[in-house]
Amino acid sequence: MTTHGHPIETLPPTEVARLLKAGKILLIDVREPSEFEAERIQGALLYPLSTFDASLLPPDAPRRVVFHCGTAKRSLVAAERRLAAGHSPAAHLEGGLVAWKAAGLPVIGSGVL
Repeated sequence: MTTHGHPIETLPPTEVARLLKAGKILLIDVREPSEFEAERIQGALLYPLSTFDASLLPPDAPRRVVFHCGTAKRSLVAAERRLAAGHSPAAHLEGGLVAWKAAGLPVIGSGVL
């Protein structure tokens, strides 16, 4: 639960993969461009936390917004900022890209920065 009174949902990698494949979510990668270029989830859009403005994000319709980063720290910050900007609900990928890969899910790139 956040201080905004709305929960931030933490979605496991397999659920994010299922929702992404079904076109039900907008997956936003909040890592930096060099990280995104080295390795990324196909279909994720880059919106670095360093330049992040939650007020510019679309509402949760027709696709739900889900954030991700490397380990779920920055994605949690992005989700908190989304709530603070008046959007709800907020969701992020549990464990980030590390957990995604540990679940055997595919990435684009070599992972070398």
